[in-house]
Amino acid sequence: MHAAKKPENANYANSLPLRAGAGFKTQHAAAILDDDYAIGFLEVHAENYMGAGGHPHRILSRMREQFPLSLHGVGLSIGSETGLDPVHLARLKAVIDRYEPAQVSEHLAWSTHDTHYFNDLLPVPYNEATLSLVTAHIHEVQETLERRILLENPSTYAAFEQSTMSETDFIREIARRTGCGLLLDVNNVLVSSVNNRFRPLSYLADFPLDLVEEIHLAGHAEDVDDDGARLLIDAHDRPVADAVWSLYDTVIMRTGPLPTLIEWDNDVPEWPILRREAQLAEVILDKYAARQMLGVRHG
Repeated sequence: MHAAKKPENANYANSLPLRAGAGFKTQHAAAILDDDYAIGFLEVHAENYMGAGGHPHRILSRMREQFPLSLHGVGLSIGSETGLDPVHLARLKAVIDRYEPAQVSEHLAWSTHDTHYFNDLLPVPYNEATLSLVTAHIHEVQETLERRILLENPSTYAAFEQSTMSETDFIREIARRTGCGLLLDVNNVLVSSVNNRFRPLSYLADFPLDLVEEIHLAGHAEDVDDDGARLLIDAHDRPVADAVWSLYDTVIMRTGPLPTLIEWDNDVPEWPILRREAQLAEVILDKYAARQMLGVRHG
């Protein structure tokens, strides 16, 4: 397991290490900097840093000197029928230009309609009309940002009758048309599989793993729907579940090590708990590191 002290004044502009990282919260800054265990990388939500200055920027600038950075967006609303917000896109570019993150990612979802913003990541139907819309939006994003982005698979709670293709085919075609990379959220796979009654291993077998450049792991809450059936909620408020670890092991066995993020956004614990989750991921990454050295990667 990686435990080397982090190098001083390291420059991380081009790629994330094939290690485990954690979502950065400002209250953890001192603990991370003082820790002998060097986390692989940090990821932040872009929208938290769209202001011009202040305390958050001072802290993130300090962290950026020491750790690779991944920038994860939650507000582009790539699936919106009303188009992208040029002001939001310009602010995103400003954050990217300021911090030069190794990766930039967004969700396959929508959260805006006209001038209204919904505090949720809402799903889209998988059909040709939505495919054309999302493809056009990703082209616009990548041209504006002057870089590729990664697109994340969603967590869903119901299927659209208007869908004419599978989620995996839809995502594969988006990547083919736009050249974007993919972010595979393994917890989202499990959440969607339980809620929509499909096998997560079948989903992963059909997912274009050769295009995945980052993985997310998170905790979920359990509930029941109106019919009493099991329902999973993508809560990001607890440790990664055993079933998600098992799916993650299956993915890394097929792909070799990939940058892997521990997401914990609600009821955030003290830093040692997040670090422990990252170390559990690194056990699996190290387990399959020999595949990466041999250049073995299966899609």
